[in-house]
Formats: sequence, structure tokens, C-alpha cells
Amino acid sequence: MEIIGIDVGFGFTKAYNGKNSVIFKSILGDATDIHYRSSLGEDSSTSNLHITLENKSYFLGNYAELQSNIREFTLDQEKLIEEFVKILAITAASICTDTSAPLHVVSGLPVGYLKRDRKKLKEMILGVHDITIHHTNGQDVKKRINIDKIHIIPQPIGSIFNLLFDEQGKIKNRELATQKVGVVDIGFKTTDFSIFDHLHYIERGSLTMDTGISKCFSVIVNKLRQESNMNIELYRMFKFIDSGMIKIKGKEYNISNLKKRVYTHAASAIASDLNRLWENDWDMDSILLSGGGSVELAKYLSPNIDGNVIPIENNEDARFNNVRGYCKFGRYKWGYAKYIAENTKEQKTTKEPENTQEPAEDQDKADNTPDQDESKINNQSKGLSWLKRQG
Repeated sequence: MEIIGIDVGFGFTKAYNGKNSVIFKSILGDATDIHYRSSLGEDSSTSNLHITLENKSYFLGNYAELQSNIREFTLDQEKLIEEFVKILAITAASICTDTSAPLHVVSGLPVGYLKRDRKKLKEMILGVHDITIHHTNGQDVKKRINIDKIHIIPQPIGSIFNLLFDEQGKIKNRELATQKVGVVDIGFKTTDFSIFDHLHYIERGSLTMDTGISKCFSVIVNKLRQESNMNIELYRMFKFIDSGMIKIKGKEYNISNLKKRVYTHAASAIASDLNRLWENDWDMDSILLSGGGSVELAKYLSPNIDGNVIPIENNEDARFNNVRGYCKFGRYKWGYAKYIAENTKEQKTTKEPENTQEPAEDQDKADNTPDQDESKINNQSKGLSWLKRQG
């Protein structure tokens, strides 16, 4: 058994298994013949993604952007599920893990699409998938990805789980389980507002809005089209946003000031939606910003939010917050610590005294000290009860 988190977003596809992390743009392209290959340039597991799945060959991510004649990219949720998810998810899993053992997958959906698309997403990913990875040196690697179980959760709760659990799926932040926390998950297309009170998902305070970072890109692209008469694909804007400069047909355009104005306006709109939606949730302990878009908008957004905003760690890639949380929750849900302990015990050549206490139960027991009052212990139990019911 191996547990893996997979997050297929409109902008990027991510996977994480506790050891390896994978990220590439959610772009599909036709697999064209490459007559000459240079040994220069980037050479990572995702830089030259060429796969065959179900007798069809694709270039993915940056490789599709650079080499494919026909490139496909979508901001339509239904199309993403129907035409993109299986290819992107199975590819991400095949790069992230080398195991032939059954995979247990945790993934997520925006809260606004959870009820509608959960069943379809499971159907697309579950089962045995044979994939071939074509390397630039001519070597073909065939893999069988066996997704045995899949659990779909509200996308933003992955960020909560990332803070709640350690890498083994053991609860490390029990205080968080007793709090009321809001999550603002800014993705490429959507922004999810979600509230978790003692880890219970609060429906009335949760909403999906089409106010992701792609809207900012669209405004910038439209302005550039007016000035240059060129249509620029949204997914090609990532590499120009940080530098603030873009060259079109040899002419440089400085988009720094435009980006600042657009980001300020977008942050103000998101903050207004948030403050209105959570107007009656004045008892919220903290607000967590997550998602790739939060990195871009954080400094514009935080001052406009009414509440205690948890700052984004500079040394962490916020795009992985959800998928890391998926993997950690999966390890909690399916008893990873117990599984590892049992397998380690089987591999030992000498018999050692067995610990009669079940590791899975250990995860849920508070490290109580005499000075903990009864109400705090009760609150922790209440917070963890929701997680137990997920199994």
C-alpha cells in the first residue's frame, strides 16, 4: 500500500507521496516527432513529459507548451473532469511513485463542485491504468498504476490537514482541531472560501467564486492585445509575471505597474466577498491563505481582510499546501503509521517484545498533562471526532 495525494488544478497538476513531489502545468498536447534533441536546458522528471495512455500519446506541461502543434488547456470544470483529469492524474502518480503496489489516493474538488463531480472524479481515476513514459534518450518505461481506493474531500481542507498532521499522518497540532478556521484557497480559476469549526466543514460559510489568478492574467493579456495586436495564451503568462517584463515580436512591455493595479483590484474584490460571506463569523480564530494565487495576492489581500491572517511561509510552495494535506490525511485515514510498524516488524529477523498499544489509537490520544483543564480535553475530542468518522 502506498498513499498519495493528487491535485489536478486548472493551472497545475500536483502529486505528493510523502517523499516525492511532482508539479507540471495542466496542458495537453499532441506528441509530435522531434528530429533533433539538445542536451542543454532543463532536465527534470517533468521537463520533457511524453506519455502514452490508452493507446494515445501526449506531451504534457511545459513540453506540450514548447513542442506540440495542438495544445489543450481549459478553464471549464466539466471539460477538466471529462478530458483532462485521468491523463494528468495518472501521469502525476506514475512520476511520483515507483511502486507496483495498490495506491490509495486522496484528492479534492472546489467546494462548489464537490457534490456534482465527486462520483465522476472517482470513476475517472479508480482502477488499473497502464502508462508508458517515453524518455528523451529513447528509453520507454512501462508502469501499471493500480488505484485501489480514492477519497475526495473539499479542496481547501487539504491546507488545514497540512498543518494538522505530520508526515506519518499523526496529529501534531491538536490546538488547531479545537479552533474555528477560515481558508481562502486561491487557485488558477477559482477561489474557495471555507470554514472549519473544530474540523467540521461549515456549509453556509463555504463558497466557490470564479476569482482565481487567471482573471488577473486575462486583464493583463487583454491590455497587451490592445497594445501589440497579439493574442497571448493565459498559461504562457506565468514566466513573465514575476519579472514584470514581456517581449512580443522583439518589443519589450513593462507590465509591473499594470500587474500591481490588477492585483490590488482583485485582492479588494476577494476581500469584499470574504468579509461579506463571513460577516457573522466574528468568532473565527484565524484565516489561512492557501493556493498558488495566494502567493501572488497575499501582500495586497491580507491588509483588506478583517481577522487574524496566518502568514504564508516564505520557504514553502503554497501550491503544494492542499496536496501535502491530502497525503497526510490519507496516512491518518488508512493507518499508515500502523502499516509501517507492522511491515517493519515482519522484516526483523529477531523477535522483539511487542507493544500491545495500537499505533492507530495512539494517533488520537491527547498528550494530556495534569495542568490541562477538562474543557480543553473535551474540545480536542470534539475536534478529532470528525476525522474518525471519515474512515
